[in-house]
Amino acid sequence: MTDREAKFEAMLQAIQQEYHTTLEKMEKLKAEDKTKTATYRHLLGDKLMLQNILTRYKTYGLLDEKGERR
Repeated sequence: MTDREAKFEAMLQAIQQEYHTTLEKMEKLKAEDKTKTATYRHLLGDKLMLQNILTRYKTYGLLDEKGERR
C-alpha cells in the first residue's frame, strides 16, 4: 500500500468513527427528549455531511453497500 492509499484509508476510518460517534450522541439526546436543542441540530448537520462523504465512497466503489471496505 502506498503512502497515499494509507492516508485515504486513515481518512475513511476517521470519517466512519466520527459518523458512529455522532449517531451515538444523537441517540443519547433523543432518549433525553432533546431533539429540538441546538446541539442536536448541529449533530444532525454533521451526520448528514458525514453520510454524504460515505455515500461518495460507496459511489466510487471504495465501500460496499453495507459500508465496509472493499
